[in-house]
Amino acid sequence: MAGTEGVFSIAEKLDRLFRTTGEPSHMTVAEAIRDKQGVPISHTYIWQLRTGRRDNPTLQHLTALAGYFGVPVAYFLDDQVAAGVDAQLALLRSLRAAGVTEIALRAADVSPRGREAISEAIRQVWEAEHGPQPPG
Repeated sequence: MAGTEGVFSIAEKLDRLFRTTGEPSHMTVAEAIRDKQGVPISHTYIWQLRTGRRDNPTLQHLTALAGYFGVPVAYFLDDQVAAGVDAQLALLRSLRAAGVTEIALRAADVSPRGREAISEAIRQVWEAEHGPQPPG
């Protein structure tokens, strides 16, 4: 772990995950973890972790929470990993806000040739708005 600057608690990290993923209820998260991962955990315990009322979770619970949110368990343990994941989550929020995820999801059902055409069309629009892209 780094020094005291930039170090975030498990509660702060867990809260960011909840906020970034659309605020699922603590009950929803607990049920999903129990059903899909077989890890016993209560919604109250998740709330306690999120609010800092409990701050020493087991590795099993951290692993289960990480699995639910799709982040590495190191997210909770290593501030450098957390910073990298947070940057990716911020990008995802930006893409959602810009409507890009809808485009990406629709493009997933398009043939490789069709995706190339979409990519080229996006490049042309970008260049029309920003000027030619530098090589590389």
